[in-house]
Amino acid sequence: MSPLKDEENPRLDHVRFELRATGVKPEAANPLRAGIHSRGYLPHVKREGASYFVTFRLADSLPKEVLMKFQGERAERLRRLLALRDAFQRHLTRQAPTDSEEEIERDYHRKVERYLDKGAGECLLRRPDLADLVANAIRHFDGERYRLRVWVVMPNHAHAVLWPMPNHLLGDIVKSWKGFTAREANKLLGRTGTTFWQPESFDHWIRDDDEMAHICRYVEHNPVTARLCDAPEKWPWSSASPDGRDHGAGAAA
Repeated sequence: MSPLKDEENPRLDHVRFELRATGVKPEAANPLRAGIHSRGYLPHVKREGASYFVTFRLADSLPKEVLMKFQGERAERLRRLLALRDAFQRHLTRQAPTDSEEEIERDYHRKVERYLDKGAGECLLRRPDLADLVANAIRHFDGERYRLRVWVVMPNHAHAVLWPMPNHLLGDIVKSWKGFTAREANKLLGRTGTTFWQPESFDHWIRDDDEMAHICRYVEHNPVTARLCDAPEKWPWSSASPDGRDHGAGAAA
């Protein structure tokens, strides 16, 4: 996991801008704890002591070409914004930017979530035994490795909002969830050598209480948004469910 180079990812300038704006240094001794690192083709921002919104998806839920298309649209929109902002600051144009990094990010994630909520792929997590497996793994080390705020298991992806406890890295936590559930799910499915999760996960560090409230509401209402139920508490595999934190028993390696 080497530091990301400029030519490898068009989002890097945007991420560095966000870090400067919020006071986080873009370079750090351990980028897995703070700063920028890459786990493939997405940059990941880490900030020690932060809470995170995490999404991980089934292997067939979001084809790489679809994701890259969404990312390319975001990168182009960001380039236009930065160019217009630079021209405005240098008095080369009177047109002030009407777009923002925050709106670009929101629109990007709306596209991804809308695609997922259409039920793309085989949606293996519709099976109660597989949904139980993932829900139990997410909750298993709550209070030991992390503090879990909210979570939900959808038919083709899962969301969680959590705070990694000291000496526990977010990447290790998500790797534990995905590694354990992939092995056990493939046993239940009677298959070997088949990728269960997409290698790349999405994580976003939550900057303030307002953003926390918005994201938590989104996570627990995701089944309603996807028209899987008419109230958050009616979806069994969610922290909104009355028995959501006691639903079955499991373990994660």
